[in-house]
Amino acid sequence: MTLEYLDAGKAFDHSKLSNLPHSAPDVTRGLGYERILQARSESHNWITYYGDYDGKRHSLLEEINAGNVKDLKVAWIFQAGASGMIASTSTYAFEACPLVVDGVMFVTGWDGWLWALDAKSGEQLWRYKHAIPIDVTLCCANVNRGCAVAGGKVYMVTQNAQLLALDATTGRKVWQKPIGDVRAGESATIAPLVIKDTLITGSSGGEYGVRGHIDCWDLETGERRWRTYTVPKPGEPGSETWPADGEAWQRGGANHWVTGSFDPELNLYYAGTGNPAPDFDGEVREGDNLYTDSVVALDVDTGEIQWHYQFTPHDLWDYDSTMEMTLFERDGKKLLAHFDKNGYMFVLDRTNGELQHVTPFVDRIDWGVITRDGKVTARKYPDKEGEPCHFFPGPAGAKEWTHVSYNPDHDLFYVPVADVGATATRRRREFKEGMPYWGAAVEVDIDNMAGSVSAFDSHGEEKWRHRLDGMPMAASTLSTAGNVVFAGTPAGDFLALHAETGEKLWSFQCGSGHHSSPSTYTVEGKQYIAVPVGWGGWLEGIVPGMSGQGHGAALIVFSL
Repeated sequence: MTLEYLDAGKAFDHSKLSNLPHSAPDVTRGLGYERILQARSESHNWITYYGDYDGKRHSLLEEINAGNVKDLKVAWIFQAGASGMIASTSTYAFEACPLVVDGVMFVTGWDGWLWALDAKSGEQLWRYKHAIPIDVTLCCANVNRGCAVAGGKVYMVTQNAQLLALDATTGRKVWQKPIGDVRAGESATIAPLVIKDTLITGSSGGEYGVRGHIDCWDLETGERRWRTYTVPKPGEPGSETWPADGEAWQRGGANHWVTGSFDPELNLYYAGTGNPAPDFDGEVREGDNLYTDSVVALDVDTGEIQWHYQFTPHDLWDYDSTMEMTLFERDGKKLLAHFDKNGYMFVLDRTNGELQHVTPFVDRIDWGVITRDGKVTARKYPDKEGEPCHFFPGPAGAKEWTHVSYNPDHDLFYVPVADVGATATRRRREFKEGMPYWGAAVEVDIDNMAGSVSAFDSHGEEKWRHRLDGMPMAASTLSTAGNVVFAGTPAGDFLALHAETGEKLWSFQCGSGHHSSPSTYTVEGKQYIAVPVGWGGWLEGIVPGMSGQGHGAALIVFSL
């Protein structure tokens, strides 16, 4: 690995290219593990990716509620902009979840951007731009999903697979560590997660035939504490599910590219893993292909896998399982809920991975069947060279990486549903480092799309459905104690729905489609809702009929 290549030289010092203040209040100095453990109790802030370790994306704020949300208006807009040369040929998208600490917002963008903003006014306090090589290999767009904050620093990953620690008051880089080999197709898009005195990250690049891994880093020094590969090598547990030829496992995918959740009592980090590689050609990787399309429960002190559950064994449809693992309790039992791209909702006992039940959450599923007790039967997949195979859901899944939210008062999960099929035609591709390794040509349905925000209880019963106008959902939902669910649509509408009925209470046309994760916070007692808006990325795989939608690159913040 050549560090100079990965680092791509030095970027312009953007901190000096404007009349900005170039500094932010020192709000993260006293922020650490103990505060993050109690994150929901300080709902005036949004201090970690999901708002709390449990992944619920539920805020206890209620100043904005079902009775007054109709009066929401724009408080301020931050124009992030998108100009100049951008890494790879992939288009960018604004996919971040803004963090807020005591009046200061930290939000990441594409191409190595991170901004510190005044959360009350939107004034830019400082900005950081990482140098990204223009020839970086990116599977599915130039994106970043967020940052982490603790101990006076902000942490982010970059498209060229680097982990950065920045000074939270100035935006100046403190240290930098490589996560993977960008020349082999490894990249990084995950929002890091602070746990104890460490930081958890994962890698991207499964579509290029890399071996996925999860890393743990020392918060202060950046020293790597442990690495756990999500494809076992020969002799390790799970290796019997891969061919013994010594090649398939080395390029098997299973990347962890979306932030996991954490149970501090069990000391377990729940990480979702991506598709196997090649995505659609299963002939070269016979077996179940552990730990692809799985949740793996890791001991955060050692990285050892304590248990796993595989949602789609021997995946032939590109059904990653990287999306959120929502932790909740029912009848005194510690449970984990997961809405998978394969169209099914899974509920597991999170102490040991034991399946509780499985339920479909989208209307059209014909790739296969999973019974309520977890038996998987495949029915349609691209098994013959050159012969098209159409199936539901398509490779974008019944729900992409974007997140559900969960309101424990109502026992309801709010699910961004995508009901879209696709045709895959198997096409054998020999492995070559740094080159796409899909194994099929894919065409996503354009004229036969549907989608909704759907509310399911923890037993899998659908309680309401807010249908979109012939469009799948492609953005995360946000739940609040004000009995409101917020959700952005591909057409650009930002919606407020009644948490118990799904009734539309308010909407605002943002001018560009939504593909991010909104958050909420207060400053001086006033509640705000923040949503990054910027349409792009791999939307041709989710909403191909709207891939020409105006891009946009703005963070819009609302208040009463």
